[in-house]
Amino acid sequence: MKRFQLSTVPQLLAASIATRLTTDTTAQLFNSFLVTIAAGLGMDVLTLGRLVSLRSLMGLASPLFGSAADRFGYRRVMRIGLLLAAAGMFFIGSGGGLATVVVGMVLSGIGLSAFVPTLQAYMSARLPYHQLARGIGILEYSWALAGIVGLFAMGFLFEDVGWQAPFFVLGAGMLGGWVLFGFFPSARTERTALQRSGMTGFSLARLAAFFDLGPNRRSAWAVIVSAALLFFAQFHVIIAHGAWLQAEYGLGPALLGSVALAQGLADLCGSVLVSLITDRVGKKRSVQAGMLGALLVFIALPFVNVGLWPVIGALVLMRFAFEFGIVANISLASEQAPDRRGKVMTLAAALNLLGGTITGFSGPWAYTHFGVWGLGPVAAISTAVALVLLTVWGREGAE
Repeated sequence: MKRFQLSTVPQLLAASIATRLTTDTTAQLFNSFLVTIAAGLGMDVLTLGRLVSLRSLMGLASPLFGSAADRFGYRRVMRIGLLLAAAGMFFIGSGGGLATVVVGMVLSGIGLSAFVPTLQAYMSARLPYHQLARGIGILEYSWALAGIVGLFAMGFLFEDVGWQAPFFVLGAGMLGGWVLFGFFPSARTERTALQRSGMTGFSLARLAAFFDLGPNRRSAWAVIVSAALLFFAQFHVIIAHGAWLQAEYGLGPALLGSVALAQGLADLCGSVLVSLITDRVGKKRSVQAGMLGALLVFIALPFVNVGLWPVIGALVLMRFAFEFGIVANISLASEQAPDRRGKVMTLAAALNLLGGTITGFSGPWAYTHFGVWGLGPVAAISTAVALVLLTVWGREGAE
């Protein structure tokens, strides 16, 4: 009997979005509920922020998974990532103390960094170029839905059931995704230049080849690094925004979940706009527009901190601009070196998560010492550098 598979692009997108609802909610969970989770674990906010940085630091392993996916197939790597991320959530939710939280953060970070960029590479390989931004934009609806559905629901779970419940629910959801991805067709890219060369074992030549992104390398690295700078800017603010709203405006977990819902709607609008217009107006131009919009909001943040509604409005606009820019950047990055797509996407994810690692320290520290003036201006400088880098060296694609 022929094995059942999810074979059409709509089927693959639907299954991917459903699974990424759990992984993307996991990725954003600490941004909105840092104070609540810290209290449940018996930690202060700065300590938990450092542990979130540890989780992000695990993203440096992402290129290894990308290389493995290019060699051995995307599906296998994605399923391994889901298992690791699920195990990490169970460890954190167990409440077993600092050691189990550390193990949970490490496993969760490795799992997420293996799964998400490999899925992006998998879908990029299956989509025609003229529909690439549309397909990736639809895939990234999951990030928005994580705020609209995931974080909103987690807020009520935190408040009505307990701080541990969201971790077990999300872990179980990722196990369900592991089962679902078993029905995905396998997909391999062409062998990379490193594989064709026949080099094995460690050597400086092989290390250099690992980071070589081909003839379009300057543009590829410009796209990757500019996205990492934008990612740092966004999460420097986002990692501390829950503490900001709780400290200055008295929001509890349920209301923070409602704010996350509004931000999720902004994310959805950004992703939808990418799927509707980016293939026509250009991927690089779309990324530039998103960066410019985010830059303006970052500059404005200290000046709108005069009331809850202006702050929420700014956060929503910030999320819309960021999501539009970063989702357009995914489709832009995926075509910088098509024969090394897995490597490009996971290198991008690694640098993004390295930026996230820094924000786990920088965001809470900056807000604790300088308030909102420690958030907006830092994010604005990082975004301005990213915009210049992309404008000067970035290209639309490898051709």
